[in-house]
Amino acid sequence: MSIADRATPDTTRDATYALRLDELRALTSEGIDLALKLIRTCIDEDITFIPIDPHAHDDAAGEGEASIAWTLGHIIAHMTASAEEHTTIAAELARGVEYHGRSRYEVPWRAITTVAQCRARLEESRRMRLASLSAWPDEPHLDNIHLAWEDGPLYGPIQHVLLGLRHDAAHLEQIRDVVQQAREYRQGQRRRRK
Repeated sequence: MSIADRATPDTTRDATYALRLDELRALTSEGIDLALKLIRTCIDEDITFIPIDPHAHDDAAGEGEASIAWTLGHIIAHMTASAEEHTTIAAELARGVEYHGRSRYEVPWRAITTVAQCRARLEESRRMRLASLSAWPDEPHLDNIHLAWEDGPLYGPIQHVLLGLRHDAAHLEQIRDVVQQAREYRQGQRRRRK
């Protein structure tokens, strides 16, 4: 069973709330470990390689960037920011703080140009997310929920963590695809030089 399958919230509250903090920690580390494994054979030029992505579209992107294909540095900056956001919100909800909006910061993706920076960003994200999970009280306010969006589902602490994990899982497939494209590009370049 994939991390995406295991991080999918059940539609019934009771089943979702059955997840324990140690399971959320394990799923968090598993996602980071998978991302690190996917980039383990990359070289620095792979991190800024621009892949072919006919479906590239991002409504939240800056001007002129809504339809650009994402580099590995861009994907890692985005996926870690989203998961950190949801884990931070989850910690506040678990402590009884009323939902007060998004809590998001994304490292500038253009600044991530090396494999070492990608690894460091992933490890930093692991540390931050595990720290947020450690901030939960012994008796978390699991019933501290809010409407995710108009006519949307209700989200509480566990649902927020799971949303970040599902988001990670979706981008793991994207990382796998970009790594493969970058590898094939490099191999093609080598063949042409011979």
